[in-house]
Amino acid sequence: MTLPLTAWPNPPHSIAILSDFGQADGYVGILKGAIASVNTAVPILDLTHDIPPQDVRAGRFVLANAIDYFPLGTVFLAVVDPGVGSLRRPLAVAIDRGWLVGPDNGLLSGAWARSTAQSAVILNRRSFWRVPNPSHTFHGRDLFAPVAAHLASGVPIESLGEPIALEALVNLSLPPLEISADGQTLVGEVQYIDRFGNAVSTVPNEALVGRSWRARVTDHWLPAGSAYSHVPLGHCLALEGSHGWVELACYGGSAAAALGLQRGDRVVVELLS
Repeated sequence: MTLPLTAWPNPPHSIAILSDFGQADGYVGILKGAIASVNTAVPILDLTHDIPPQDVRAGRFVLANAIDYFPLGTVFLAVVDPGVGSLRRPLAVAIDRGWLVGPDNGLLSGAWARSTAQSAVILNRRSFWRVPNPSHTFHGRDLFAPVAAHLASGVPIESLGEPIALEALVNLSLPPLEISADGQTLVGEVQYIDRFGNAVSTVPNEALVGRSWRARVTDHWLPAGSAYSHVPLGHCLALEGSHGWVELACYGGSAAAALGLQRGDRVVVELLS
């Protein structure tokens, strides 16, 4: 249960950063420098900088499934922004666990669905940017990071820009779960593949409570297990993943490689009892 706003720690709040910048260049360090230029006391946490380049849906998944594990009042700074410099809107969104800062391209939509959105603003108050005329290719540095730092320092979200209706924001929603007429078959799809080759589906664990089941993907039937090691080394299985979704995995290997999986592949779960 979320604590009321009055129970949150006093600012400065932590900033957790997600990006597709990688670590080979200086971009991540520059984001942190832009934050520190506003307030050196803001704690900075790295969620990940290894989102595949321009992969907004992957960033959406990782952000949405991470927010519950950070302190109340965290500012989530998310920059996967292939439309940087275009007419896409820069946003800050208040959620019941803290705030989201990033582009209005669907990247933030999984997080505000998981932790209910309260309000949103378009970041058009230039006094909170690093410079009045930001680079057309690095809004992370010139716009998003400074705004995140101001939020973390206690500036109200309403001061940062013009309000926008939540319904007007870009939403990358998951496809609806298909359920057979008899309720025994659930059909979803692969929504994310991690670096181990585990494929996360859109079938929620909660649909399987108290049931025995198996899964089919790319014409392969996989037994259900409760741990990766419940099948012999190199064999594949389905299990209830830690993120709340049915996961397809291979013990000691990559399910994506072994089964030829891609995002969007159909996943069928059959309830056996």
